[in-house]
Amino acid sequence: MKNKISILVVALLAIMANSNAQQVGPNISWDNPNHEFGDIKEEAGKVTHNFTFTNTGNEPLTITNVRPSCGCTSSDYTKEPVAPGAKGYVSATYNPENRPGKFSKSITITTNANQPTSNLRFTGNVISKPQTVEDEYPRNLGELRLKTNHLALMKVNFSEVKQGELEMINTTDHNLAITFRNVPNHLQVKAEPENLLPGAKGLIKVTYDAKKKGDWGFLMDKVTVAINGDTDQNKNSISVSATIEENFDNLTPEQKANAPRIEFENTVFDFDTIPQGKNVDYSYKFKNTGKIDLIIRKIKPSCGCTIVSATNEILKPGASSEIKMKFTSNGMVNRQNKSIAIITNDPTQSQVTLRVTGTVIVPEKN
Repeated sequence: MKNKISILVVALLAIMANSNAQQVGPNISWDNPNHEFGDIKEEAGKVTHNFTFTNTGNEPLTITNVRPSCGCTSSDYTKEPVAPGAKGYVSATYNPENRPGKFSKSITITTNANQPTSNLRFTGNVISKPQTVEDEYPRNLGELRLKTNHLALMKVNFSEVKQGELEMINTTDHNLAITFRNVPNHLQVKAEPENLLPGAKGLIKVTYDAKKKGDWGFLMDKVTVAINGDTDQNKNSISVSATIEENFDNLTPEQKANAPRIEFENTVFDFDTIPQGKNVDYSYKFKNTGKIDLIIRKIKPSCGCTIVSATNEILKPGASSEIKMKFTSNGMVNRQNKSIAIITNDPTQSQVTLRVTGTVIVPEKN
């Protein structure tokens, strides 16, 4: 009797195992959802791996979406339905260009299976290609090469004199005499050395006097680079940017407590929907809730389509004022997002961004 029961139990277990082996509906089973590329050379170009799977269900399996985690990865996959018991694939192609070092990426797969989402992952390490002079100094200013032609000085205190430099190299077989034109008064620009020998490296040194600039916020200047007396004023140039702001770091706790405070009733104006060519007006109302005079240093719209004016540039404690805005929709279409930077002597928020948003439509012709 015991033997008969044992045989029956074994038979039932076998039936259960067989029923579980083939899932009801489509089912995706990956041979290996992970892949290690190991070391790959950047100059060798793209690498590809095929992730294979089996449909272990009892209905056709269809891949409905394949989504890599970044633009550095492209992918292909089995487009037609995969029959029960048949195999399919999803490929991962990784582009190592300008991506030295270790990487770990994923691909999200969506199917018509009962568990519709699965993830693949691949890793590796990109060995950088040997750097050429052109790679190290990619900016070409005529016969002169620079690592970059933009000097970003970042934050500069209003009374500060700040220095920066750009690296350069002469890749020609003759000397390069480097001078500068169109230099604004607040900048000093000098090449060291001024006469760059073949194969030699040097620096373009810039001194920025923020007080002489006499402005606030993000600012950009361009300087013409003249090589061997080249008179073409627009051919070669470097740009110098800085964000000039007030330094509140040295304020005492008492000074901070007595500082001006700017508070807006509303910093966003949504004009909803207007026809192209219509102008809209709005007033951003604000108040000085501090204990000394609030000074409006600068008002800077993001585009010429926005005209802005302040009723008062100096506001006594407790006083209220407004900043008037006129938005011109000529030539505009679709969703618009514009901004207005307000720079003040409020140490808690020296710059406030006001926003103008809405949709401009082209009226239908009768």
